[in-house]
Amino acid sequence: MRGFWPVFKRELFAYFVTPLAYVLILAFVLWQGLHFYLLVRSFAGQAEASIDQGPVQAFFGSDVFYYMSLILICPAITMRLFAEERRSGTIEPLLTAPVSTSAVVLAKFGAALVVYAAMWAPTLLYLVIMRRGGEIDWRVASVSYLGVLGIGAQYLAIGAMMSAISRSQIVAFVLSSILILGFFLLGLGEFVLDEGIGRQVCSYVSVWSQMGELSHGVVDSRRLVFDGTLVALPLFVTVRTIDSWRWG
Repeated sequence: MRGFWPVFKRELFAYFVTPLAYVLILAFVLWQGLHFYLLVRSFAGQAEASIDQGPVQAFFGSDVFYYMSLILICPAITMRLFAEERRSGTIEPLLTAPVSTSAVVLAKFGAALVVYAAMWAPTLLYLVIMRRGGEIDWRVASVSYLGVLGIGAQYLAIGAMMSAISRSQIVAFVLSSILILGFFLLGLGEFVLDEGIGRQVCSYVSVWSQMGELSHGVVDSRRLVFDGTLVALPLFVTVRTIDSWRWG
């Protein structure tokens, strides 16, 4: 992939020389801080913690706070990737440079994924705080963070695709949020549909079920395949879209 690193460094630098990354990280940390506070307060008010669900399991995916943050933050990270380049006219020099289209897409996606991971890094302090009050299963916590990264990669790939097909950052943000929310709501069908093929499909795509399994240390290879597909397919569409610009 010719030219990956220069584009990656350029894109990562662009996040942190503007207020965007700092504002998003601050908003995310405050949101998750409120989530953690309410979670600890809830467990502190219980006479005895649930056997099936401890603070770590509750933090990773058993609360709507977790999913709302992803539905809003991931589109905000990716909305400028291509839409802003098209608006400002900087996409033409990039496409005429000796850089492959796949390298451009993967470099921009990689930079967004690094920013996303940086947002989650401060939440490691929450585990340290939990550790002072009781035992923490670090294997389960590691698997949970793997799920956080995998689901985030899906949503970032969708956001990159929407940014590529849009000329406005706002439009890209709205379209990404709607599509991500649609996948999330589809997964909730497993809780309302009767037993059958429809419920099985909803359960398969449900991030709620996936995070529930991962937060208990269960890794299902079928879900990993789905995650990989939902990353690769939007990025492939993004590459084809950028190619259409390059070759007219």
